[in-house]
Amino acid sequence: MRISLNWLRELVEIKLSPEELAETLTMAGFEVEEIEDRRTWANGVVIGKVLERQPHPNADKLSVCQVDIGTGETLNIVCGAANVKADIYVPVATTGTYLPNIDLKIKPAKLRGVPSQGMICSLKELGLPTDVDGIHIFTQENLPLGSDVRPLLGLDDVILDLTATANRADALSMVGVAREVAALMGGKLSIPEPAEVSIPKNAGNLALKIADTQACPAYIGTVIEQVKIAPSPEWLQQRLRAAGVRPISNVVDITNYVLLEWGQPLHAFDGDRLKSVAGSENLSIGVRFVNNGESLKTLDGQTRSLATQNLLITANEKPVALAGVMGGEETEVHQGTQSLVLEAALFDSVAIRRSSRSVGLRSEASGRYERGVNRAELEIANRRALSLISELASGIIVQQEIADTRPDPSTWSRSIALRLERVNQILGPIDLGEDTGELQKQDVERILTALGCHLTSSGEDSSHQPTWSVSVPPYRYRDLEREIDLIEEIARLYGYNKFCDTLPEKAEAGYLPLDEEVIRKLRAFLRAEGLTELIHYSLVKPGEDRNIVLSNPLFVEYSALRTDLISGLIDAFQYNLEQGNGALNGFEIGQIFWQEEDGLQETEALAGIMGGDISLGKWSKSGREEPITWFEAKGILESVFRQLSLQVEYQPDCRDDRLHPGRTASLWIRGNRLGIFGQLHPQLRREKGLPDSVYVFQLDLNVLLDSLGEDEILVSTFQPYSTYPASDRDIAFFAPVKISVVEIEKVITKAGKDLLESVELFDEYRGENVPQGQRSLAFRLIYRASDRTLTEAEVEPVHNKVREALVEKFGVNLRS
Repeated sequence: MRISLNWLRELVEIKLSPEELAETLTMAGFEVEEIEDRRTWANGVVIGKVLERQPHPNADKLSVCQVDIGTGETLNIVCGAANVKADIYVPVATTGTYLPNIDLKIKPAKLRGVPSQGMICSLKELGLPTDVDGIHIFTQENLPLGSDVRPLLGLDDVILDLTATANRADALSMVGVAREVAALMGGKLSIPEPAEVSIPKNAGNLALKIADTQACPAYIGTVIEQVKIAPSPEWLQQRLRAAGVRPISNVVDITNYVLLEWGQPLHAFDGDRLKSVAGSENLSIGVRFVNNGESLKTLDGQTRSLATQNLLITANEKPVALAGVMGGEETEVHQGTQSLVLEAALFDSVAIRRSSRSVGLRSEASGRYERGVNRAELEIANRRALSLISELASGIIVQQEIADTRPDPSTWSRSIALRLERVNQILGPIDLGEDTGELQKQDVERILTALGCHLTSSGEDSSHQPTWSVSVPPYRYRDLEREIDLIEEIARLYGYNKFCDTLPEKAEAGYLPLDEEVIRKLRAFLRAEGLTELIHYSLVKPGEDRNIVLSNPLFVEYSALRTDLISGLIDAFQYNLEQGNGALNGFEIGQIFWQEEDGLQETEALAGIMGGDISLGKWSKSGREEPITWFEAKGILESVFRQLSLQVEYQPDCRDDRLHPGRTASLWIRGNRLGIFGQLHPQLRREKGLPDSVYVFQLDLNVLLDSLGEDEILVSTFQPYSTYPASDRDIAFFAPVKISVVEIEKVITKAGKDLLESVELFDEYRGENVPQGQRSLAFRLIYRASDRTLTEAEVEPVHNKVREALVEKFGVNLRS
């Protein structure tokens, strides 16, 4: 908001310079973004009188003027304005004057051979907006020649561009800013008391019909006759220009002036046009929400299609304005207006915010209603506008109707308990120069009293510290709600810079929680295996088993919580293929959700997808695609598990119908189910147009983290290596297909005991010469001791135990 210092000084006593005031307001939470010193715009510009005007001898569009500026010497000035003439008072920039808005310093010059000793100025050259094309002509008579023009043009002023925080709706007015300045500096307030206006008691043609009293808790409609539309007086125009508002006419300017002064939006309707729209001499002004299909042409000339959340002002049920946002063009005040209906109303902030947003239109009025207008000063602002209309537009009030459903005025304030001990506990010590101290009772009472609060002592607390009951003024009702709000105000007005800066006595190095450290390592291992991390929405289409469906979704496509990560990864794989990006090898860590009989469940999962040819170049394979195999995909997971020192078991699984029933395994750690790994089902692969071999996995991250949390896994221990050579043996046999390699490796490891270093499957064969329902397996066993070279006599008995264990446990048919 643009604040005129001249106007502000009429409302509150100010002893600081503009720069000091701006610094004080900024430190108190009202950031001053710019100081516009208008005094520099016309420094050296004086009032002059054109005594004579002659055409330029060498130029058709120039005039040679004799101008008196009260120095006893007539100036010869060449002027190019078409509206210059004799016997007018004009602003004259004398020699040596600098005009910053056009970056021009006035020097003696010759224009087409004629000397010129200054410049007659237009308002644009002085930095003021104007519709006049030419020099400015003062309308006043007998002006003192040579006197400063700045007081006449409102250029003896400084403008502060001030930004109020969202909670300070009261500061969007000159009166609100004046109250704040008075509280900060202790200056005397001089808020004008609007003159009393006479309201006839007679019944008239105006009635009010408020359909939604929650959206419009108060509405005052006043009928004013015999209005004379004319330009506003200069003082009013100057104040509007200083605030960045373009003067239009006395009535419109008055509503804008009251908006700036009190923060209360008003709107003036042309009474005759209202009756024309209503189609009747009897007017019923209503407030309601839009019915389907209604539209309105607003003051900016746009016809707007309205939605049901738009709040309307109606005349006999016909829309005439967007309530709290903008009036309608059809009923606007114009030069021929003779009667008015003045609206002063309170509207609900949520209703106006929704209405403004739905039509993409913000105004000075809507910006204030959205933050909240002071309900206690509605009548004051209305009376101020009526008195000004009577004074400046000769209006005569003939009727006033009020619809008021506001709560009792006794509820417009609230009482808040405040404790001095709590104030000092929150704010800490204050800086007293060489020493520190605490805020005292008198400090708190002085600050809050300056804000307009009324304090009543309520005794002492258990620590013998004073307590108060603080009554909040109505204009601060919206933002002072709790004790902490009062404490914030105390800190703000006392000065944030007056409190001590304190740091912790000893700083400690930060560290990551164990789970986060493990997850970061897990991400790094997966990236090292060539997987890209993916992130998907947690919201999906409904329809899956045990879905959790939202009660208020934004879209149907995102109306349920995902029950796993695999579906999203499959869709991402398909999307990348369709976009020509090739096969997607990626992983995701995220939350999954599902319903159980005992309630809603949630856990964190890790999932991945792998498919297509993972090699970087295909020239060595004559350009042929070689899809990743089941064992290569499993090897990616195995590599990650090996780096985490995890022993994971694989068991056949066919519970997920999205996966190939013969190429799917469940993963287990020490009897706890970790997750699932497998190849996509051929039918699903064909439906989505995916490559021949696509593999997915999903792990329960909590099970994984719990396993890694055990000391023997988390803390690495050194294992000495043997300097003695190893002795290797191969063993081959026929085994039933239903017996897994993992089970066989367990039996071999148990039988080999301490001498067996490793077991590796190196061959599998099914087909000719292999019994039906069996397969040929070949393992390589490595035996080694850490303190000696093993002899044949030591290795052979152990190897025979392994052979015997396999025959005894599984009934294998040994081939070697």
